[in-house]
Amino acid sequence: MSTGPPKHEMQYFPNMINAMPSESAEFRRVLWTGLYSQVVLMTVPVGGDIGDEVHTVDQALTFTSGVGKATINGKDQDVKAGDLMVVPAGTQHQFVNTGPTPLILYTIYSPAEHDPRTVHKTKEEGDEEEEAGKDEAPKWSRQSQSENEKAGLVNTSGKY
Repeated sequence: MSTGPPKHEMQYFPNMINAMPSESAEFRRVLWTGLYSQVVLMTVPVGGDIGDEVHTVDQALTFTSGVGKATINGKDQDVKAGDLMVVPAGTQHQFVNTGPTPLILYTIYSPAEHDPRTVHKTKEEGDEEEEAGKDEAPKWSRQSQSENEKAGLVNTSGKY
């Protein structure tokens, strides 16, 4: 997987809502990283959680399998396959798997939160890499629109 800015090509992920696997071997896998957003697949094991955290980016989570409990800024909400939860930047959040099967979701960060090559088999592995500074979003994913235009990464004509 590339660590450079994305090519100007379509990225297609068919059946993300209704055909996601009911099990995955990985806690977190980055599927795609763009200039202003990132798509990440997550699997929370039975009895597991994502960790009580606050991001400096917006996050939208779509649940595709399982059931859980979301706690957003102290308010609890049950979540299940088909639900969408939005967490604004700077907001405390925690998601816990409360069901008998893995809680699977994909999340869209805006801008990116992780290294484009990120694959964490466990939450503990992800925590270790984040604490060690090994799972950082690329600089180009945190630039302003004008910086990306000046760098030639965005051309408003759409032709490259």
